[in-house]
Amino acid sequence: MIDQKTIEVLEECSERSANETITFPEVVQKLSSVGVDFYYADLYQHLRIYYFPNGDVHTTKSEGLEPRVPAVILSGDGVSAAVKRIQRGETKYRTFLREILDAGTATYSVYISGKRAVYTGRQGDAYTEWFPGAR
Repeated sequence: MIDQKTIEVLEECSERSANETITFPEVVQKLSSVGVDFYYADLYQHLRIYYFPNGDVHTTKSEGLEPRVPAVILSGDGVSAAVKRIQRGETKYRTFLREILDAGTATYSVYISGKRAVYTGRQGDAYTEWFPGAR
């Protein structure tokens, strides 16, 4: 069973991401500290589903994000360029979302212990981006 403190961390990470007041490395650190195994982000509905090793799950919804349909074809190069821009601090989360949607990302999963994010397009194509220094 997920305790209230853990739920507060999950909701804080979702809210602060949407408000652009937390970085991805900070999100990963916080989620790791409460035992999140991985999370799945649905860009159509702005949902995040957090998964724990024991099978527990928790869903959050980010409010105030722009509704947008992803491009039909996934561009791994487009996703990679968006990731590199946000890593260098040239963009923030909302711009990053627009860019990966324009690159065809419909959903993505972030694997905390696997040290990677997998971006998936509308036709099932996938692009994997490893965390910096993971390989």
